[in-house]
Amino acid sequence: MTQNLNTQSNFLRTSREFPNDLDKLSFETDKSYVDIANAVNNRIIGVFPTNRPIVTGESWFVSKNQRQQSFRQVYTFTASTTFPIPHGINFNSVERFTRLWGTYTDASGNWYGILGATSVAIVGQFTFYVTPTNIVFLSGAGVPVMVRGSVVLEWLSNS
Repeated sequence: MTQNLNTQSNFLRTSREFPNDLDKLSFETDKSYVDIANAVNNRIIGVFPTNRPIVTGESWFVSKNQRQQSFRQVYTFTASTTFPIPHGINFNSVERFTRLWGTYTDASGNWYGILGATSVAIVGQFTFYVTPTNIVFLSGAGVPVMVRGSVVLEWLSNS
């Protein structure tokens, strides 16, 4: 069986012997910097802003096998939030959403996952979907009363 495995890794070696010769040192230093920059830039960025989209650091190859980076933004809400939540994303620039997820807590302190799911309420589920202007929440029968939570949207831009 033949497999096409990605054998590149973001691993950085822990030591490097730099030469004494100035020309060789310059070359090795430049190579070292490129190795470090590539390893750092190929990792997923763990920043989740609420006030603007940010690049996630992920590379996607779904459109014409060309590299696209995804963007992420967090939206927080409480029981007093006016729903639906306007997301402010320009849908003309969205190639596709890659992840729709979130969590919320109830008055007893229990935490629950929120699925980006369907435009139909599901019994026992607090879900949401995204329209060109809003994040729309649905609460099925029997869902605990939400106190506060957050939703994360991640998408690929086509621009």
